[in-house]
Amino acid sequence: MDRPNLAVAVVGLLAVVAATLPAPSWQFFDLFLPAGPSHRSSGGGFGKWVLMNHEEYVEKKSLYAMKAAGDIGGKTIDASLSAAEEAKVTWVVDPKGDAGRHHLHHHRGGAREGGKDGKPVGTVGSTTVAVESDYFMAYGVVFKNDAPLAKPGAEGGQAVALRLFGTKAAIYNCTIDGGQDTLYDHKGLHYIKDSLIMGSVDFIFGFGRSLYEGCTIVSVTKEVSVLTAQQRTKTIEGAIESGFSFKNCSIKGQGQIYLGRAWGDSSRVVYSYTDMSKEVVPIGWDGWNIAKPESSGIYYGEFKCTGPGSDAKKRVGWALDLTADQAKPFIGTHYIYGDSWILPPPE
Repeated sequence: MDRPNLAVAVVGLLAVVAATLPAPSWQFFDLFLPAGPSHRSSGGGFGKWVLMNHEEYVEKKSLYAMKAAGDIGGKTIDASLSAAEEAKVTWVVDPKGDAGRHHLHHHRGGAREGGKDGKPVGTVGSTTVAVESDYFMAYGVVFKNDAPLAKPGAEGGQAVALRLFGTKAAIYNCTIDGGQDTLYDHKGLHYIKDSLIMGSVDFIFGFGRSLYEGCTIVSVTKEVSVLTAQQRTKTIEGAIESGFSFKNCSIKGQGQIYLGRAWGDSSRVVYSYTDMSKEVVPIGWDGWNIAKPESSGIYYGEFKCTGPGSDAKKRVGWALDLTADQAKPFIGTHYIYGDSWILPPPE
């Protein structure tokens, strides 16, 4: 994978949309821009992260980029990110105040709604927040698309709350709230931790290679709900390396919950140490349009899950009850090569 050019990233080296709780202890951070040969440090922390991700960098200056309480509202975040793009710098949006979390809402009718040309906006066009930059981080943010819930199988019901198109994105302590197609885990390496994800049909979908750790996943429909539609396939460049791994998560909510269905011919999803409520259907998985899932490249597995919906003996015959050796590649940040790029959330 080519290394990103900091100067053209949508919001620079590290785009952070941070809604910290009590006043943060960090106020300044160093700005790094690409340059010629430069001094290098073998230390840990941020310097180590830069070394592992960017061959050449130079410490340019320190940038104060915190936004005071009351300064974030309306279109201010959009304006801030636009300014960051134009200036080619790292930008931190830090809305403080009593609310503690910043809400990014999208009040539209979903994919079927007409755009400026009168044609339906489609799945991508329905998105509340789309991230196309690499090295994006969000902390304590509510991403919400409040389009009406679509009936299962209805056309144009997609309503994406968050779309991750860049690689090496980290999402901490966020809420991603929608209905059909809530989280478009489109492509790239992603780490989603301690977050709440709510939706109805295929509400985590795409061909990202992603680790979901400590997340709560909630079905909001009283009908059939499908948690994942993973698109691993050989027909899309890079997609064959993709897959969703859920570790130490909790699945709950309403309706009849399927753990996933195969969007791609080699769809890959693994749940480990995950608590599953009784709403999870006994067969667990659905092959969707794959005629013979048992002879395809589909890889659906579970490892040491708990709860009334976790009985692996009742699953479809082509799903896997994983051994420790089979599960090991999926149950750590090594699955997303995280040791080289994951930064902790702001304190």
